[in-house]
Amino acid sequence: MATQVTATANAQRNSSFLQIAIALQTLTIFLQAVSAGLLLTSSYGETLHSVGARVMYGASMLYVLAAVLAWKPGGGSPRPVWHASGFLVLASVQVVLGIAHIPSVHLPLGVLMFGLSVLALARR
Repeated sequence: MATQVTATANAQRNSSFLQIAIALQTLTIFLQAVSAGLLLTSSYGETLHSVGARVMYGASMLYVLAAVLAWKPGGGSPRPVWHASGFLVLASVQVVLGIAHIPSVHLPLGVLMFGLSVLALARR
């Protein structure tokens, strides 16, 4: 009985961690949109966007970690792990496109990522 209660508490804690990770990722993607606007209008915008890209990428990695922790101990569906891994792939493509200065794909992909992240957050 105590083991079952502990397992339930761990599953809830890992699910909360997953929700926080998705929220953090969504926030960082939104802040990237804000810093992209500043990139066009201020001298410090490029620095903010560059730092924000690193933070957003870290948030995507945290999302993968949270998804694995929520899935593995409880033996639930691996679907969140696939979603999180997909976001990490999109974030990687986004970074490469940003470094290569290809805004015609970089910007729409950022919008897509924000929309998918909001959707993932709403589903939790």
